[in-house]
Amino acid sequence: HRTSLGGSSGINAEYGGGGGDKDSVLYEVAEGIITKLPKDFDTEAALRKYPTEYKQSMNTVLVQEMGRFNVLTECVRTSLINLQKAIKGLVVMSSELEDVTAAVINGKIPGMWMAKSYPSLKPLGSYVNDLVMRLKFLQDWCDDGVPNIFWVSGFYFTQAFITGVKQNYARKYTIPIDTLSFDYEVMREDLDTSKPPDDGAYINGLFVDGARWCREKMVLAESTPKVLFDTMPMIWMKPMKKLDIPDRSIYWCPVYKTSERRGTLSTTGHSTNFVIDMRIASDKPEMHWVLRGLALLCQLDD
Repeated sequence: HRTSLGGSSGINAEYGGGGGDKDSVLYEVAEGIITKLPKDFDTEAALRKYPTEYKQSMNTVLVQEMGRFNVLTECVRTSLINLQKAIKGLVVMSSELEDVTAAVINGKIPGMWMAKSYPSLKPLGSYVNDLVMRLKFLQDWCDDGVPNIFWVSGFYFTQAFITGVKQNYARKYTIPIDTLSFDYEVMREDLDTSKPPDDGAYINGLFVDGARWCREKMVLAESTPKVLFDTMPMIWMKPMKKLDIPDRSIYWCPVYKTSERRGTLSTTGHSTNFVIDMRIASDKPEMHWVLRGLALLCQLDD
């Protein structure tokens, strides 16, 4: 069942005709999104279940992520409820609501939401589905405990998760955190993931842009013709002392949240789009991949 949200063409293309029709469709689309959104996270209950612990930084990561997503979902929900009220003539259509209306009609993410959101280039329908999946990722974590594999693309503030992984290792072995870095091992697809690794974290959800991952040789390889992106298998992020990282043939692969590959520096000093450089196994010289613009992406544009 495909609603008018589905594509990026928006309502206009699918429902020409009079304003009355458009109003009722707009109302339905707003209702559809409101219905999809779960209720806000109970961060106080989450904090009781996952208190701040010296040895488990992931508790703090989870509760802080819930708080960030609550701000976003509250903004989405409130703006759509107000939009419905404006359609019914119960409130005045403000300029902000007009912007939301125009965005929804065109199948785009409203600017008001983007101001509170993680970066995304997706059309509206895909954005909403992606948001709902992220909320489910956190809810499952809260209900079932720390996951064995982290969907790295599902975080609002990915850097907090990366720091948390490093901090857990630093505290477990009482090593200064600033002496640590990561090594990255791309895992075979038949790996047993019924329990997490002893150190570090398993992550998934990344896409290779400008190359593919060769599952036979376990190295980066040329893209298959006409295939733009390849799904990266699960990666083991292994914290270790910078001096202990093994010397081998790798490509320093940048990870971005979206395909835009540029971002602004946020107040935390982190880029809004660049996440981290990962050491990925390669049997070709670095320049080979630089020329192909090779990068890992947390999400695609569709």
